[in-house]
Amino acid sequence: MSDVQLENRRSGTRDPARGGRPAVAAVTLGIFTVMTAELLPVGLLTPAAADLAVSEGSAALTVTVPGLVAALAAPLVTARAAGADRRTLLVGLLLLAAAANLVSALAGHLATVLAARVLLGIAIGGFWALAGGLAPRLVPTTAVGRATAVVFGGVSAASVLGVPAGTLLTERAGWRWAFAATGLLALLAAAALRALLPRLPGAATAAGTGPDGERAAGTGRRRGTAAAGRRRGTAAAARPEGEAADGGTPGGQAPRRGPTGLLSLPRRNRRVRTGLLLTLALVTGHFLAYSFVRPLLTDRSGIPGSLLGLLLLGYGVAGVAGNFLVGPRAARTPARALATVAGALGAVLLAAFLLGDGAAAGAVLLLLWGLAYGGVSIALQSWFMAAAPDEVETATGLNVSVFCLAIALGALLGGLLADAYPLGTVLLAGAVLTLAALPVAVLSGRNATS
Repeated sequence: MSDVQLENRRSGTRDPARGGRPAVAAVTLGIFTVMTAELLPVGLLTPAAADLAVSEGSAALTVTVPGLVAALAAPLVTARAAGADRRTLLVGLLLLAAAANLVSALAGHLATVLAARVLLGIAIGGFWALAGGLAPRLVPTTAVGRATAVVFGGVSAASVLGVPAGTLLTERAGWRWAFAATGLLALLAAAALRALLPRLPGAATAAGTGPDGERAAGTGRRRGTAAAGRRRGTAAAARPEGEAADGGTPGGQAPRRGPTGLLSLPRRNRRVRTGLLLTLALVTGHFLAYSFVRPLLTDRSGIPGSLLGLLLLGYGVAGVAGNFLVGPRAARTPARALATVAGALGAVLLAAFLLGDGAAAGAVLLLLWGLAYGGVSIALQSWFMAAAPDEVETATGLNVSVFCLAIALGALLGGLLADAYPLGTVLLAGAVLTLAALPVAVLSGRNATS
């Protein structure tokens, strides 16, 4: 029996070779649920704004607020969770998300909805940060890449399937029922996680204990470093200069896990810094436009509202396809995958700005938009797993923080532009930001292989 298996048995963690797929499915459902809850207002912006007697720009705050809160919650929850059981934390965060959505369904004023969305932001940031790096603890080494693609398929599916489903329900029953259904889905996801996820003790903060509960030798290096190096495979080649093989400092000290450690990782890891910039550009650019996809399709492209749900469902199918098309390439060459995604997404947004006035063009470009955006989450996660293979949870927490901040920033900037300029301006602004990520990804990839 390997050192990892022995440690898993002592800590109560399930052997990755047994029972991993149901646990991965439960984590995927959880991520899909919290991200659907965050993005749900995108598909019901117009009717919710009318019912609450506010402008669409003001209603977009229902996307901005949880994004901002999640950006703060992600690194803080990661830092403070320490040795707590991940299963217990994840279930608790899903219950918080369920409560927030049910309150939103009953709210009579925008202020009440925004207060509930603050609670949702805590659930989103904490859940995504803790769940994003669990795949290596749930499945065998050879299945980690595929399991990571499945988990982050939940992120993609939220925007490309969850939002269309919410839109369809809004068309048939009203926007409040969409919030209520998402709250019930969060309860279901919590039950699934409680039943299928094994105990997953977190990283102890005591000196000499590593992120997977492995006890360190007297030098501060974790036992099992050699095995971990073998598991990382090609990811280790992407480690920045000056980083020790065990993920700590060159002197062999274990990486710090508190708030200071969260801030130190980008300072000492150039590829993590670059990844955060790429996340900011790609996600902000996308949500500048996607936050207003409903009025873009109905008011600008002239697509009947009765077809909107079906079109967004097609966008969703294309997005899931994009996730799994990009996933294998992202695991091998994250920089190339990100460059491809950035170029495709920017080109589609620019084409939508120039050519999206007609119904047929708008429908086709929406499907291409879904295909391009579907690969963003898995490409970014693969980048961070390669950039910081020994500090995946910390790197994921930072990525989630910037990702959620970018969602909020995109919705906020889009609202300002939509209220002050013609609606198509959000497409042009989104195209400029996403295309700006292209040369950064290309140059970073060349530097990593030079």
